[in-house]
Parts: sequence; C-alpha cells; structure tokens
Amino acid sequence: MQIQDLPYPDPGVPDARSGPRFLWWLGRNQLGGQLRALAWGLLHFASVSALPFCVGLAVQAVVDRSGTRLALTGALLVLACAGNALGDTFLHRAAVTNWITAAARVQQLLARKAAQLGSALTRRVAAGEVVAVSTGDVEKIGWFVEAVSRFTAAALTILLVCVALIVYQPALGLIVAVGLPALALAVLPLLPRATRRADVQREKAGRATELASDTVAGLRVLRGIGGEELFLDRYRRASQEVRRAAVRSARMWSLISAIQVLLPGLLLIAVVWYGVHLARAGRITVGELVTVYSSVMVLTYPLRHFEEIAMAYSFSRPSAGRAARVLSLERTTEPQCASEPSGARGTEPESTGTPMTAAEADAPSDGLYDPATGLRAPAGRLTAVVCGDPDAAGRLAERLGGHSAGVRPGGSVLLDGVALDELPLDSARTAVLVQDKDPVLLSGSLRDLLDVPSSGDVTPQAALTAAQCGDVLAALAQSSVEAEDPMDVRITERGRSLSGGQRQRLALARSLITDPRVLVLDEPTSAVDSHTEARIAEGLRSLRAGRTTVVLTSSPLLLDRADRVVLIQRGRVAAVGAHRDLIRTEPRYRAVVTRETDEERAVSEVLNGEGTLSAPAAAPAQQEAAPRGVLEEIEETA
Repeated sequence: MQIQDLPYPDPGVPDARSGPRFLWWLGRNQLGGQLRALAWGLLHFASVSALPFCVGLAVQAVVDRSGTRLALTGALLVLACAGNALGDTFLHRAAVTNWITAAARVQQLLARKAAQLGSALTRRVAAGEVVAVSTGDVEKIGWFVEAVSRFTAAALTILLVCVALIVYQPALGLIVAVGLPALALAVLPLLPRATRRADVQREKAGRATELASDTVAGLRVLRGIGGEELFLDRYRRASQEVRRAAVRSARMWSLISAIQVLLPGLLLIAVVWYGVHLARAGRITVGELVTVYSSVMVLTYPLRHFEEIAMAYSFSRPSAGRAARVLSLERTTEPQCASEPSGARGTEPESTGTPMTAAEADAPSDGLYDPATGLRAPAGRLTAVVCGDPDAAGRLAERLGGHSAGVRPGGSVLLDGVALDELPLDSARTAVLVQDKDPVLLSGSLRDLLDVPSSGDVTPQAALTAAQCGDVLAALAQSSVEAEDPMDVRITERGRSLSGGQRQRLALARSLITDPRVLVLDEPTSAVDSHTEARIAEGLRSLRAGRTTVVLTSSPLLLDRADRVVLIQRGRVAAVGAHRDLIRTEPRYRAVVTRETDEERAVSEVLNGEGTLSAPAAAPAQQEAAPRGVLEEIEETA
C-alpha cells in the first residue's frame, strides 16, 4: 500500500484483545512495507558499517606503501557511500510510508467503529479518551509500526559487524561482541519506570483534554452563569499536572539517553586502550586498530535505535490498548423476548388510566414497535410521544433508532415486524433516522451541510421552508458580503455562530432532506418561539405526509398536530389518543403537558371525583392552563 492509494478499500478486522496483539496485527498486515523498509535499512546500515573497514584498509595500504590496495580501497569507499545514500533515501521513504499507512489504517478502523456505534460510543468511552485515541494515539501507534523495521535492520547489522570483527581481529572483536549487547541491554531496568511515568503523563493529558472539550462545548452556558473562571482554573490545574508529569517522564528518558551516550564511550575507551597495548606488542597492525576503533564509533548510530524502539513501544503500548478498547466495543444486539405473547406485537398494552379503543387494538402491525415500552408508531402517520423525563425521552429515541447502549428486557425494536438489530447496519441506519435534542452541525457551507444521502424526493428548498429557515437564510446572507447565495455562506464548527433555535431548524431541515422511512425527532423545537414552532409543526406534518414520523416532545403545539399521541410513564405506555382528548381525560398527561403542579392536580381530581366540576365545565380551566404552560416553556427557552 502506497500513500497515494489511501484510503484502504477494507482496513480489515483487527485483533483488539489487547494493545500488544493489536500492534502485532498491524505489523502483520503491513508485512510488505516492513520487508521493504528492512531491505533498505540493511543496505543503509551495512554501508555505514563498511566505512570503518574501508578506512582501516586505506590506512594499512598507506603504511605498506601499496598504491593498488589504496585504489581498490577507494573504490570500495565510493561504493559504500553510494549504498549509504541510496539506502538512507529509500529507508526514509519506506519508513514514512509505513507510518502514514499504519496511522491511516487505525483511523479508518476508528471511523468505522464510530459509525457503527453511533451515539453509544461516547457513553461507553470517555470523550477525552476518544479524542486522544483519534489524534495523538494514532501517531504513536504508527511510529512504533515503522520503527520496528529500522530496529530490526540495526540489530541485524550490529550482529553482522560483531561477527565480522571477530573474524577480522579476534582479540578486539571479542571485546566488541561482548560489550555491544551489554550496552543494548543496560537500559532495560529503567524502562518499566519510564513507561509508568509516561503512562501517568498520558492519563493526566487525557483528563485535561476531556476537561477542555467539555469546557469548549459548554462555553456559551458557562458564560451565561459566570462559570468561565471556575472551569479555567480547573483547566489550569490540570494543565500544570500534565506539565509536572511530562517533566518527570522527560527526566527518566534523559537518563536513558545519557546512559546510551556514556556506555558506548566507555566501551570505546576500553577498545582503544587494549588495542594500543596490542599494537605496541606487535599483535595487530595500525590499520586493524583503526578499523576496530572506527567500527565501535559507527555502531553507536544503530545502537540508538534500541533506545528509540524502547521509547516507541512504551508510548505506543498504552495508545494501542486504548485503541483496542474502542475497537473491541460491539453494537448491542437485543434478542426477542421468548415469553412475549404473539398478539403483543403491534398494539400498546392497556392503559391503567385510559384504555385503548377496539379500533386502536385492531390497527395494522406495520410501522415501528418497541416491545420494551409497548410504543407503536403506525406506518405513514405522525406519532407524538410524551415522556415527561427528557433523559428517558433521549434513551427512547436512541432505542427506536437501534442505538441503545445496553440490552433491555423487551428485545429489539421492530420495523414492519422485523427486528431492527437483525437488519444490516447500513439498512437499519437508512430506514430509521434519529435526530437527538442536541444535533451537531459540521463546519462548511450551508450547501455542504445539506448535501446528505437522501431519497431525492425532498428538495433542500422544501426542507428549509418546512423547518422555517427563511430568517436563518436572511441572517446568513447579511453576515457574509462575499457569498451572493446564502447556501454558500460558511457555517462555523458546531454552528456556534448561530443561535440555538437557528441550529435546531437547520438540523431539522437536514433530517427532512434525508427523507427516511422512519424519522425520529427528539425535542426538535425546544429552542424556538411559539409562533415559529406552530409553523414548523404544520410544515413537518405536510412534508412528512404518508411517512412514519415519531416526535418526542411535550409541546402542545406539536402534540395538537399529531395523528396520535402516546404517553409513557415509568417506561411503559400509559395512554394513547388525540391531544385534546388526553388533555381532558388523562390527568397524568395534562400534568406533563400543561406543567400542572401537584396541588392543582389534586384539586382537579377532588373536584372531578365529587362531581362539583364536570369535565365540560373543567375544559375552560384546562384550556387556560395549556397556554400558561406554553408561556412558561417560552420563558425557559429564552
């Protein structure tokens, strides 16, 4: 694989059982690139190691006054220099290719896993860890993968040179052959401590990154409550902890580097001292002494790769472990409950408050059905769901889209009678689209934002009109003097230049353009005013006519335009009907939608129970409470 051939058509199935196994899997899958780097590395290191032999032969030729041998040695020296230049050039090329392709493979694997898990990823893995894995960890893993081939070439070269020195000059060669392995292994006792310190540094850096991500994501809220300085102080303390941990880690690695410089120097002194003694005794020639001395000098270069591979592994091992933990996560599949009665599918359970009519019980079983809650969204209809608890509504929305993080007793959601978890992931994602309550807008032009996979039946203009984005387009046009078309105006990251209501409406337009079989919207109008919300409700109903739509909301404006409304209490369907009927007959529904207090609810139940105030007479009071709840919701949104 070359850099120009990226991305991989298929990055493969990784061995994510542990960090070392993941690194081994990466190395095996890049065996071709590793062998190329090894071959060029051997040429480079062998050429460098041949230089001392050439210098020694040249010195001895001068001493012996042999012009022929001097010329031959010069030719060998030129050949060694050419091999050095060629090997170094292509070794660097192969090493960089291995680094980039390994990092790209890991990034593709992480991107595929993120797409597979969806919103469940950030619930199962800390946000800071996800950021660390997808940025710095990928580079460290690529560093180790490419360093392996260079280290192998250096180790083989050192072995060959030691053998050659023993053959060339046994007395000095034996000292070098014993001393070099000792130099390579001398730093091993320090590596565990250095690794632990590096792990502490990365752990603190991950926490600081997570704190920074959370702070940036909630910056607007922090400014609103005056909490900027508090979080800034927290980040400063976290940053200082990272700095202190980095200094402690750097001290240990500096000690290892110092040892890698000191010990070869001591070996060199020993070789020179013993070699001079042998030369004075006439046991070796001057050329042999120069050769051995130069070889020891040159071998300090490949010896540095022992330190590099130790450092690369100590840094990449925890990085690979984090990547393996993310890649080992699997999408939860929820088997159907064996005890579920055959007639349960397609109908909600009988409400403890308001029972379903026979017409509802006999409704067709197509559409979306959740056996855990008993919720059924008939095909082609607009179903509104009232939960009362925003967190419960968010979990239900994720479950309806097949993104549930854990197994629930009821089993998988059914789409037209087929378990959503049994469908291929691409098919399930295409069939059911979930827009959560805090949708993300990617940076780029508005045209790019709305360029999403779709059926082609809904145009961007129709979606923008239904989502009431006219004022958003006007604001974008005024904010940019360069772009003539509002669709070409650039939107900042996460839409931070827009208000909350504008972001919601653009996200809704993007979802409407997709035009899925089933669209699940979680509080799509919580940040817009009531007038705009009423128009959005009408536009949504009109544009999605004949398609299955589920809206989780407590807004009376949206609920009033739904074909059917479902109230969920304590994880089960409690009531089904039209909005106005439920307001009149269902106290629990009325309490959620109109924000009725416990005292008001108790008085209403007493009055209705004693017959003092009949349902028709109570209607004006309830109708008066509904606008009050809407006003309260608007005030909270503002």
